[in-house]
Amino acid sequence: MGRRPPARTRGRLTGLTPDSRPVKVTIIAVGRLKSGPETALVDRYAERAVALGRTLGLSPFAIVELPESRARRPEDRRREEADAIGQAALGQVLVAFDERGTSMDSESLAARIGQWRDGGRAGLALVVGGPDGLDPGIRAKADLVLAFGALTLPHQIVRALVAEQAYRAMTILSGHPYHRA
Repeated sequence: MGRRPPARTRGRLTGLTPDSRPVKVTIIAVGRLKSGPETALVDRYAERAVALGRTLGLSPFAIVELPESRARRPEDRRREEADAIGQAALGQVLVAFDERGTSMDSESLAARIGQWRDGGRAGLALVVGGPDGLDPGIRAKADLVLAFGALTLPHQIVRALVAEQAYRAMTILSGHPYHRA
């Protein structure tokens, strides 16, 4: 039997019971961020999300860095990385960020995250591929495939954008003034 979603008041959850668990939010990324501005930005949004997420029934971001495949051919690298992504995202809502995805505004993304949370989903995996992109199998399995426009962006910057949008979704759900549309 699935867990019963708690009642909501203005985006915040009420009626949480001791056995209620927050939705686990995980950013799964292929490749390792080295020390630098992108890492600092991801860390900043992750730190901001800790207290806010708790009030919304969302966990602090877990960041899972998967090693880049060393296969010779790009399609083989994507396939190997897809297997690792599949294991890391097992049982979670899968949101893939890919240049072939659809465009969505921040309010719509926040509403979708709120629906998954209120529907009792246990986890949310926000997936960023490596330099070769995502395997078509990951895009096919994804509950949602999003793009930050048609531009090709470095995966390090996409990771920072994903962290910011996850934090922004939390602020929208809570009614926090960070988001000004």
